[in-house]
Amino acid sequence: MVVTGTLALFLKDLLASIILFSAFSFFAVLIYLALGAPDVAFTEAVVGVVSTTFFIAALRRLKRGCSR
Repeated sequence: MVVTGTLALFLKDLLASIILFSAFSFFAVLIYLALGAPDVAFTEAVVGVVSTTFFIAALRRLKRGCSR
């Protein structure tokens, strides 16, 4: 979890950072389940999916590669 969080901060490619953020959220869900908190794990899963979808939609609107 520490590795995915750190890499997501320092990568230059935004899509790769979003994917690592999603992996970070997945590992958080696993940890919450292991600690016996399924309600927190479910909430983290929902927030992770919604925020990942939002970040990808925002990234598509950035139009990377345009030289204007």
